[in-house]
Amino acid sequence: MSNEIIPPIKPGMPNQDDDLPAIGRYRELTMKWRATMAIMTGLATMLAVNQIFNFGFFVGAVMLDSRYLYIITGLMLAMVFITFPSHRSNMNFVPWYDKVIIALIGVVFSYFAFYAERIVLEAWEYAAPPIGVALALLTWPIVLEAGRRAGGWPIFFIVLVLSAYPMYADLMPAVVAGLGMPIHDVAIFHIMGEESLFGIPMQSFAMLVFGFLLFGVALQFTGGGPFFINFAFALLGDKRGGPAKVSIFSSGLMGSMSGGPVTNVLTTGPLSIPAMRRIGFSRQHAAGVEACASTGGVLMPPIMGATAFVMASFLGVSYVTIAIAAIVPSVLYFFGLFMQIDAYAAKKELEGLPKEELPSFGKVFREGWYFIAVFVTLIFMLVFMQREATAPFIATALLLVINQFTPHRLSVKKFMELVAAAGRLMAELAGILAAIGLIIGALAVTGMAGTLANDLVYLAGDNVLVLLIMGALTSFVLGIGMTVTAAYIFLAIVLAPALINAGLDPLASHMFIMYWGMLSFITPPVALAAFAAASVAQVSAMRAGWEAMRLGAIIYFIPFFFVFNPALLFNGSPGEVVWVISTALIGVAFLSAALQGYLIGFGSLGDHGYGIGSRVLLGLAGLTLAVPGGGELNMSPLMLLLGSIVLLFAGMALAVMQRRQRAEVAR
Repeated sequence: MSNEIIPPIKPGMPNQDDDLPAIGRYRELTMKWRATMAIMTGLATMLAVNQIFNFGFFVGAVMLDSRYLYIITGLMLAMVFITFPSHRSNMNFVPWYDKVIIALIGVVFSYFAFYAERIVLEAWEYAAPPIGVALALLTWPIVLEAGRRAGGWPIFFIVLVLSAYPMYADLMPAVVAGLGMPIHDVAIFHIMGEESLFGIPMQSFAMLVFGFLLFGVALQFTGGGPFFINFAFALLGDKRGGPAKVSIFSSGLMGSMSGGPVTNVLTTGPLSIPAMRRIGFSRQHAAGVEACASTGGVLMPPIMGATAFVMASFLGVSYVTIAIAAIVPSVLYFFGLFMQIDAYAAKKELEGLPKEELPSFGKVFREGWYFIAVFVTLIFMLVFMQREATAPFIATALLLVINQFTPHRLSVKKFMELVAAAGRLMAELAGILAAIGLIIGALAVTGMAGTLANDLVYLAGDNVLVLLIMGALTSFVLGIGMTVTAAYIFLAIVLAPALINAGLDPLASHMFIMYWGMLSFITPPVALAAFAAASVAQVSAMRAGWEAMRLGAIIYFIPFFFVFNPALLFNGSPGEVVWVISTALIGVAFLSAALQGYLIGFGSLGDHGYGIGSRVLLGLAGLTLAVPGGGELNMSPLMLLLGSIVLLFAGMALAVMQRRQRAEVAR
């Protein structure tokens, strides 16, 4: 076992998130371009504050929403072309053609913003003047290229094919045919309509997500990330398998803020993985734990990344409704992960870290209490005051003000770095959302969204389980090539209506596709979060991927659970909610024991002979108990409980036989 000392983790340490993910992805900017990014981010923030708080700074009245969207989208697209290189050959400078594109964006979006009222009142999305048509035709490829730079080639090709769909819809087979349109009509609908470029994705970004991105970056630059890692080490570092439990706690909190599994792995992994290795975790197990914890953080309230806000817009419900519904699934996921880690540590007799080497809980709390205070304030404003749009701005301001009275206060230089980092993050997400919006527009104008939903239901033969399996596979495949948010938006248009038409709960249907879109991050062959963790742990990427898949096994079943019975999303009577949550927690505990071969309170289940049979039966007992009865599943809770008890007794009988057999061999 290694005797290396864990590096000290101090609140206020620079966040590694600012550097690691940037390798090979973001352009290295000169001071002039950094200043430009900071100015543009500041201007965008002022615009957002003006619009969201209804201040009327600039025009004496609230700006027309469409004008605000044109201005802020123009700023974000320009920032995409500053931040992301077209090719590795211009990683260190902004080439002339990017400068030309930035200038064109400025001219085009200024024109649209100036004529925003006429665009709405005169319905330019259907009949624009010649100059409007020309500028729309110019904007379309710019948005496509912005999507490519921010999201990669998969997004570019998918958006290119589907955004142009109205141009060849009349040539398609009857089952997917639609009304054909000339290119100029498609262009003006995309750029000047309210269902395409400025549809739900960009509206959610400009009115909801913007503030939470600011809050997440401010939290990181003021030392929030190191504080939560230190906080976790102080609480759990000395417990059995402590560093792995620290990974769950810290990565869960960080993932909720960052909304990106890979970024989260690269932020917390360099601290948690070496600590896990030190107490005896294998490299692949340590990488798997970190990958699962970082992926699960995106599913955990209160922030959950950008996807939850887009989902709230699609469903027409408050963000708090989404966050509350996500509580039980995320608890089940992290509980399963925690129980597996505890079982693994008990089986391998892995203790925690020496208490004297860990941060003092009292000292950590005294130095970072205001992070918890700001989080509590944010949650209070979200849940009790229902101020979803304004809450993150207020929380960010509060955090920055309090931070300036601590030893970790930001210098002018550090504050400018914060602003520039926020701009980079905003530009990346806005570039992807703007491009994905074109898909929504294309399906809306051709009427294909409803047709595809009906076709999927028809193909499934009205069998809900078949439809769910088709949906799970589709979500998983799209999750490989897209970001979580992009994959969710596409599936929310195409797949979610089919699930709802089949009689499933709307919120459960949308949560289902979001969860399955996430699974590609921990599932080989393209387990990006596991591969990132493998690079930190210095182990084979595939070994880390398979270990992450095993540790996160429960997440493959949870979406089916809450679709079968939305009581797991708090959508049911109090008695039913309590029952399904209780049985699910107990079932997850047994499933975790089966996966690791160790049952807390009993001991090792064995890895061969009777032990294998015992683990299989205990796993089936756990799944049977975790499946919520009632709802869409035509099985009563009592029937499932009795079936689980039978399987449990059979499994324990085999475990006892395995133990006796081992004892006889030992004698």
